[in-house]
Amino acid sequence: MPIITFAGTRIFWISISIILLFLGEKGKRTAFTCLLALFLGYFLSELLKAVFQVPRPFEVIEWVRISTIAGGYSLPSGHTTASFSGFLIIGVNYGRLPIFLSLAVLVGISRIYMGLHYPSDVVLGGLLGMLCALVSLRIEEKLFKSVKDKYQKG
Repeated sequence: MPIITFAGTRIFWISISIILLFLGEKGKRTAFTCLLALFLGYFLSELLKAVFQVPRPFEVIEWVRISTIAGGYSLPSGHTTASFSGFLIIGVNYGRLPIFLSLAVLVGISRIYMGLHYPSDVVLGGLLGMLCALVSLRIEEKLFKSVKDKYQKG
């Protein structure tokens, strides 16, 4: 599970975005969109954590064991937010959406399994990630359409 949960880290998504930069124009657009969604998701999840201040399961349930170091609050799952936003964008831009969403679900399950989040944290993180992905995809569409229109007119 620690290997699966890595797909929800910022370093994972920054690395994926760097790789995408080398995959042509579509890759550059996808990298931009993933990083935008990652930024939005991080900001919003940290804001929600500060508002709700839900302790992590291992802090309040004595039989829950953790297999990694974690700090901060529990709600929502930032790893799940990041994985849903990134995998949704890649699935939309490159196809095979069910496979990519399954990977995001696995990240969420890994967070529960590792004792770091409640199921509600993961569900909210998934919804937040999907929202950030959809907003970022919309921004990508409008931004690149306006750039394309500008160069076609000029």
